[in-house]
Amino acid sequence: MIKTGIFGGSFNPIHYGHIALAQEILRQTDLDEIWLMVSPQNPLKQGATDLLADHLRYELAQKALEGVQGVEACNYEFHLPKPSYTWNTLQHLKKDYPDREFSLVIGGDNWERLSRWYHWKDILRNHNVVVYPRDGQRGTVEARLLPVSSTEIRERVRAGKSIQGLVPDRIIEDVERLYANK
Repeated sequence: MIKTGIFGGSFNPIHYGHIALAQEILRQTDLDEIWLMVSPQNPLKQGATDLLADHLRYELAQKALEGVQGVEACNYEFHLPKPSYTWNTLQHLKKDYPDREFSLVIGGDNWERLSRWYHWKDILRNHNVVVYPRDGQRGTVEARLLPVSSTEIRERVRAGKSIQGLVPDRIIEDVERLYANK
């Protein structure tokens, strides 16, 4: 059985913080791989106006993860009904990938509001949950988050500031072009 962690998010855009966190979780757990699940629409973040098109965020994530062992971009949710509920995604994954055991990777902030999630009790009953510390909350893994956010990157691009060191060099030009007017 392949142990796969599902780390969902908008990745708008992906950055070094996401990549470093996924690598650290792989080091600290028995997961074999982590799929960065690019979400087409987060039910708790409906109405975001600066969300880049789904396929573009996925393509950026794929390019950013080239050569990163054990971590890959995933667009599985793109063909599922919207909004994307984690429980629904996990049900479909279990059916489509019977050779895998899926764990959910979430931040401490989401862990604290998990009771707001659709079928949250079923998620806990049927899947391991790996929690990383976020916004002062503790996690099941110890990971120091890099001080970078997708929001900061979008703001820097709009202001004409450098994003060097925040995203992999191979996507800097794409991020600057795609988010300049977002």
